[in-house]
Amino acid sequence: MLFEKLLNEADKHRVEVFEKGLLPRTKGLYGDNIIWINRFLPTIAEKACILAEELGHHHTSAGNILDQSDVRHRKQEVRARRWAYERLVPLKSIVKAHQNGIKNRHELSLFLNITEDFLQAAINYYIDKYGLSAHVGKYTVIFEPLGVLELFEF
Repeated sequence: MLFEKLLNEADKHRVEVFEKGLLPRTKGLYGDNIIWINRFLPTIAEKACILAEELGHHHTSAGNILDQSDVRHRKQEVRARRWAYERLVPLKSIVKAHQNGIKNRHELSLFLNITEDFLQAAINYYIDKYGLSAHVGKYTVIFEPLGVLELFEF
């Protein structure tokens, strides 16, 4: 399961993870090699998405960035999210889902063990990064509408 893999990854990087009752608006926090995940999140998929973003902070952020009115802090927030998108929705996994007969966004989010909202945010990120499509080996991932094309081999 994805959440357990992320917990193992956190452990490997000596990051402690705790599930704790947080304010409803707060889904997760990272600081000093400790991640807090709101234990009241409704699904394990949502917890995995939040854990990935908080691991992204571990890998990409520095200092206290709670004050989001500072543009430098917002940039660090974006970097952490991008890290999470690349980690949980790599383009090759979209191709693998296609190869496994996945037909729509709902099935894809279940296949990846993430939320549909996180999947859409990752797709939006990839559109910003690559445009409407990206090549992955002999495949082309099209982001809008979401699909995968396989090229003929000659």
